[in-house]
Amino acid sequence: MEELGFLIIDPHIHQWDPYHTPHSAAVLVKALGKYPAVMDRVVRLVKPKPLLETLGTTQYALNPYLPANYQKDSSLFPVESVVHVEANWHHHKGLGVVEETNWIKQLDFNRHGLKLGAIVAAADPRDRKFKDILKAHQQASPLFRGIRKMAAWHEDSGIYRWCDRPHLYRDKKFLKGFEQLAKMDLSFDAWGYSTQLAEITSLAKQFPQTRIVVDHLATPAGLFGAVGKKTGITASQRESIFKQWQQDIAVLAEHKNVYAKISGLMMPVLGHRFYQQKRTATPAEIVNLLSPLLEHAVQVFGVNRIMYASNFPMDKANATLNDLVQAYIQMLRPYGEQAMHAVFRQNAAHFYQLHLESTHEKF
Repeated sequence: MEELGFLIIDPHIHQWDPYHTPHSAAVLVKALGKYPAVMDRVVRLVKPKPLLETLGTTQYALNPYLPANYQKDSSLFPVESVVHVEANWHHHKGLGVVEETNWIKQLDFNRHGLKLGAIVAAADPRDRKFKDILKAHQQASPLFRGIRKMAAWHEDSGIYRWCDRPHLYRDKKFLKGFEQLAKMDLSFDAWGYSTQLAEITSLAKQFPQTRIVVDHLATPAGLFGAVGKKTGITASQRESIFKQWQQDIAVLAEHKNVYAKISGLMMPVLGHRFYQQKRTATPAEIVNLLSPLLEHAVQVFGVNRIMYASNFPMDKANATLNDLVQAYIQMLRPYGEQAMHAVFRQNAAHFYQLHLESTHEKF
């Protein structure tokens, strides 16, 4: 059992409750929540196939995921502080997204031995009220640190598109609104597939004063197996996906305002199918699969601009949180204790401007 000599910061978790908040599955869970097998069958009839393949299993997505659930999942490794990242709040038009910030701030993390360190909220820079939405988030909670607007849109229509259009990060309205983030000293979580890395790089180049973190190492869909209609089907395709990802993320890393989250790498959209075997990956399997990605990320970003993050519960279909952490510790141990402290704690605190009471570290 690997151990750390310090408390972890997890800068990417999601919280939701379809029973008590606006949620796309609210009606379904209230009607069929006591019958999970029936609920699963209904979901598979009404939801698009690409979304279902992205989730892998529906159980974790349809059940509440709250501080108690996260604390249970992370039981073997002490976590001091977490950052909630927007979770596709159903009221996503205009000021509706501020409801999520108001909901998150009242969750009782302290009761479960956790600290809510920061909130990364939802907002769309294309919205004509974008500045007002940012101010409303700030007024809702002093923990508001920045926003995420997902651009994940894959040319393979069988891979779920989390955005309403391709090339969002090059949209003129988006870029005009984006100027507000630097003016207000707010960060941006960028998420697109690896095929969109050039767009994230263009954004970083255009806004060098804005702190940007690329979520999930830009999710190279199909890297570990077939997904969608035509992605990652053959070994040569998968090798091509990896080589292109290596080249494109190295170019992104040249921009010093950009960090990267080593997170989300066990999501089904990468091609993992452990959930179909009714099991989760072992730490050894995770190390074997993810080492090439992690080693390249360290090589191009260095140990001071990458941060571990769980992305829980989105990776839950293929891995437990404790096994994920254990695998990451094994992969990062060769870089030394200072690197471990940076990746599991210090870099997240710096990026999200967290106040670390337990060790009096402030950034």
